Amino acid sequence: MLHDLGGEGPPVLLLHGLMGRSGTWAPVVEWLARHRHVWAWDAAGHRGVTEPGPGVADWTTERFVDELVPVLAELGPAVLWGHSMGGLHAWCLAARHPQLVGGLVVEDMAVDLRGRTAAGWWERAAAWPAVFADDDAVRAEFGPVAGEYFLRAFTGGRALHGDRAVWVAIAEHWGTRDHWPQWEAVRAPVLLLEGEHGVLPAGQGEAMARRGHDVQRLVVPAAGHLVHAQAPDLVRGAVEAFLDGLRHAE
Repeated sequence: MLHDLGGEGPPVLLLHGLMGRSGTWAPVVEWLARHRHVWAWDAAGHRGVTEPGPGVADWTTERFVDELVPVLAELGPAVLWGHSMGGLHAWCLAARHPQLVGGLVVEDMAVDLRGRTAAGWWERAAAWPAVFADDDAVRAEFGPVAGEYFLRAFTGGRALHGDRAVWVAIAEHWGTRDHWPQWEAVRAPVLLLEGEHGVLPAGQGEAMARRGHDVQRLVVPAAGHLVHAQAPDLVRGAVEAFLDGLRHAE
């Protein structure tokens, strides 16, 4: 599901993370729209609990990439900014269809999460209500930063917008494989935003910068997984500089 968030110029497409939604990008849209025409995508599995889809075993990276190809074909070559899951889908799409991608901002996503499972996370997710009692209940469950993030993602701010079993299946898929071949195949310029306390295993961000083709890496001090929410000014400066560099190369 594609959302036109305004602005002028070449397109930038925002790809949310697991359990996210297009609304989670609200804090960056105002300033980003001064540089590009901003679009955001709601990925499959994140459009409402009644959304039809494949069985939980079929939520692969390739499925999400296939869904994005016609979107980019319509928008034209775009800069992709993907957070977490969205970052993974962004670079896999750029690897397979380089003509559709002019640059990538990859926010706190690892290439290799093999061996990690969602078992502990699933126990917590299974206890969530389908609809939280109020906004404060969301903040109490997820904390002040992630709470505001999910208030922008959940339907009406309080209702889960996807099947928890599907979300867990997506995360479990990452634990079965790495995505190094796709990462190393990307030829578009990349800005890698890495939270100091994010999800990347130790040393992997450095390896991604070394093994990538044209990668600028920024480790954001004290930030966790929601880098653009926790360090908005630093991220804005880095992204604006990156986009400015792309503009001069276009």
